[in-house]
Amino acid sequence: MPYASPAPARERSPLLLRGELQHRLDTLARAHRVPGAQLVLDTGPEAVVLHTGVADTGTGTPFTEDTAVPVGSLTKPYTAALVMLLADDGDLDLDEPAAEHLPEVRQLPEVTIRQLLSHTGGLPTGPDSDAAARTTATRYLSAVCTAPDALFPPGTDFSYSNAGYVAAGRLVETVTGMPWHEAVCALLLEPFGTGPVFVDTAAPGRPVAAGHALNAATGLPRAVRQNLAPLEAPAGALLASAADLAALGAALVGRAKVLPPDTAELMRRPEPGARPGALADGWGAGAALYRQDGRLWCGHDGNAMGTSCHLRADPDSGLVVAFTGNAGAATALWRELAADLEELAGVRVPAGIEPVGAGGPVLLAAPATLAECAGDYRNGAIRYRVEPAGAGPATLSVDGDLPIPLRCYADLSYDLIAPDTGRPEPGGRFHRDPATGRIDRVQVSGRTARRAAAD
Repeated sequence: MPYASPAPARERSPLLLRGELQHRLDTLARAHRVPGAQLVLDTGPEAVVLHTGVADTGTGTPFTEDTAVPVGSLTKPYTAALVMLLADDGDLDLDEPAAEHLPEVRQLPEVTIRQLLSHTGGLPTGPDSDAAARTTATRYLSAVCTAPDALFPPGTDFSYSNAGYVAAGRLVETVTGMPWHEAVCALLLEPFGTGPVFVDTAAPGRPVAAGHALNAATGLPRAVRQNLAPLEAPAGALLASAADLAALGAALVGRAKVLPPDTAELMRRPEPGARPGALADGWGAGAALYRQDGRLWCGHDGNAMGTSCHLRADPDSGLVVAFTGNAGAATALWRELAADLEELAGVRVPAGIEPVGAGGPVLLAAPATLAECAGDYRNGAIRYRVEPAGAGPATLSVDGDLPIPLRCYADLSYDLIAPDTGRPEPGGRFHRDPATGRIDRVQVSGRTARRAAAD
């Protein structure tokens, strides 16, 4: 392998590296009670492709290299790539208003196509899948993309939005005249050599994995059903293997002809208004961006019902790392495995964003500042409530669920304190209105909510 660890390390043959990585993947899957997982480490000249465990605990079907896993939001960079290819062909302009093609978003006439892809248009996230299943894409977007629900002026901030990708999918359909499923197959999946599988459509002959959750009574993983409205397909319907994701990663760093190099560079170019907080270090037109040792990697994370999937690609070296796991606990497996790659393969991979407090001692917010943060915030139909610190820490609750303790810092950033472990997790940031100085927004795990008017 052409990557040298910063610490002294013995040289490993590809065969030895494969064996060590396989052993580690097997061990971590058992430790985290993840039924099955896949890992790809692709340098271009060489690729290590691994898998472990079973695809479905109910059937005992083994995981294979070709098993397709529900990748959730990792569908979004495929949809973004479709839009970018249409722009490359001159069928649309990234900086023209999306409403030029989509009358259903005409209440937000300034939101551009580029802003849809980079989550900087100020759109709410959209209703849950059960509600979305009872309507059409046109009605969905007309109800969500309204001026009263806009979270901020387009291009000035970041809020992760499924609705933005429902709009991007409709854009693909409007311009190509094909349903999104057909367009993504014809323009991306077939050129990548990816056998198409979607949440709502089986693929004859291709093995698929079920997502899994832990059974509270037995402590064992059990298969769960995917829940995604058909209209949400452009935001989360794809199933793919780690090898399939690695093919996308190779295209994002210019190693595949499916995406022209200039188009791939645009997808990973940081958008100035994109400050995604707990999700990544930046965002391009469809790709999340992660800093590691002075380099800016690109990729995306995806979580479906009981799955956790991750893609990282380094444009400087061409290295691509892809992972899929068929349980929610696979997120922790991925983070531990990514850390082990430095020792085993000499590769430092940015697995995710660290909590604010992980960098060492930082100044905590003053009680008066915390009192300013208290109140109700809204992102579409989602309600967030921040309670000021009293005898304990400040707390955050979502739609009336149990409050989660916050550790707030002087720069208005905060970590969430996991109730079960007491460990800090990346949270987000409060924002002041530059005109009034009043705290008027909060970002929670990548989604921005605007202070709600008093009832």
